[in-house]
Amino acid sequence: MNIISSLRSNMLLFSGAVLLGIFVLSAVFAPLISPYDPWTYGQAFLHPSAQHLLGTNDVGQDIFSELVYSARVSLWVGFAAASLATLLGVAVGIWAGFRRGWLDNVLMGTADIFLVIPALPLVILLSVYLGPSIWNIILVIALTLWPGTARVIRSQVITIRQSGYVESARIMGASEFRLMWRHVLPNVLPLVAAKFILAVAVALLLEASMSFLGLGDPSQKSWGMMLHYAFSRGGFVQNLYWWYLPPGLCITLCILGLTFINMSFEDRTDPRLQRILDR
Repeated sequence: MNIISSLRSNMLLFSGAVLLGIFVLSAVFAPLISPYDPWTYGQAFLHPSAQHLLGTNDVGQDIFSELVYSARVSLWVGFAAASLATLLGVAVGIWAGFRRGWLDNVLMGTADIFLVIPALPLVILLSVYLGPSIWNIILVIALTLWPGTARVIRSQVITIRQSGYVESARIMGASEFRLMWRHVLPNVLPLVAAKFILAVAVALLLEASMSFLGLGDPSQKSWGMMLHYAFSRGGFVQNLYWWYLPPGLCITLCILGLTFINMSFEDRTDPRLQRILDR
């Protein structure tokens, strides 16, 4: 059964990497792929054709070019917010799990407050207060995602700090910082990678939700902003499916790819899943 579980994990990783790689390459090579400048105005509401593969929107901008360039902002927000949330969650989780005591209670109490509040309402509230900009969106999403990572890392650290090699290093005079940096952190990195990939998927979805609700940065093009304009400017009413379906499919496929990658990491890092797969 080990072979079967390994093949399953590898297939998930390969499938997810292919899906995510398509969008990453599209974002990197957007100027070479898109046939038009996505900001250039033209004839509005053109149907898909050889000149405009996905037609044009209400101001005549080429939707396919918009779609390709929007991958840049959506992926940037997803990875940047997930990176910030993961760094904060790992730092808090390691510090709380290793030090324990009153510091652990304060940090985990703060994390619990964030976890009790649903993510989307909290994101909306903070976005309205801070204002629409890409950096504010990244900050707001990161502030809502770090507690989950901190909780999981803390639980793992509590187990690691009681292991023999950590106790041996402590007896030999290693400082707390060295113990956390050299002995604890390397052992939680696989778990950190899995949490990071999941955070990217959640950040992508939150950014799309915020932009769809009109809380995104109007000066930037993202898949969520495309959905917002399609909804607010008649795309849904007129059933212009070539305007609203492509960004929705891109969001779905990108999150699906990230989910596959995350599942492959979990197969390797979660012993409970491994025992189930080995049966």
